[in-house]
Amino acid sequence: MSKKNYLCILRSESGHCEPPSPAQMEAMYAKFHAWKDKFQENIVDMGGKLGPGAVATSEGVTDGPFVELKEIVGGFMIVSGESLEEAMEVVRESPGVGMPGSSVEVREIHTS
Repeated sequence: MSKKNYLCILRSESGHCEPPSPAQMEAMYAKFHAWKDKFQENIVDMGGKLGPGAVATSEGVTDGPFVELKEIVGGFMIVSGESLEEAMEVVRESPGVGMPGSSVEVREIHTS
């Protein structure tokens, strides 16, 4: 079975939270690097944070803020796996998923 690519949409609750301490940052980076090393064969594109944007409709283009949201799409990445279950395993172990209010939506990318 060949591997498929999956788009992972990183979400978090809106609102501000306290920035982590230097010790918390160091621990987060250690977990992140361990996860990245473990799943290096599955990580296709680490993606990144998303900045401000705009919405295009048939009526034109609207700049943000768009609407009041409970969740904010903050980033994305692409992982590969032989199944959705394998892609979910990679995502579930990601340090970002364990953060309060965080979630990751995983969608298969169809190429044909």
